[in-house]
Amino acid sequence: MFGWLQRLGLWRHFTPARPGEWGETIAAAELKRAGLRVVGRRVRVGRRDEIDLVAWEDDTLVFVEVKTRASEAFGPPIAAVDSAKRRHLSRAAVRYLRSRRGPAPAHLRFDVVEVVGRPGGPPPVVRHHRNVFGLEGGYRPPV
Repeated sequence: MFGWLQRLGLWRHFTPARPGEWGETIAAAELKRAGLRVVGRRVRVGRRDEIDLVAWEDDTLVFVEVKTRASEAFGPPIAAVDSAKRRHLSRAAVRYLRSRRGPAPAHLRFDVVEVVGRPGGPPPVVRHHRNVFGLEGGYRPPV
């Protein structure tokens, strides 16, 4: 999927210090390739909450959780997005919506991008799962 990075000789430049940052860079590139407009990376909302990527697709605000793994030996990365993680992401999304200026988005959704691979290794496997879950934990978007 990222053969174009190899052909252009850019592959080795996508190796930030932490594997998670590397995965977020790969995921952001994949979302842009798919037509989404990434407007935030590693967005902090509150002391404990962070949203990996925030993007727009038409009139839909998309909150993206990126899961990076070296291999799938212990299952697919998306399996780590359990009910507790979904509640945390829902809380972070509502805090983000309350903090932003302007009208509320017409739609919102939660996506998960799996990145399986290592920095400096062969091209990773990237899977974009759309609309994986809705707001959980009793959270409601502000109006």
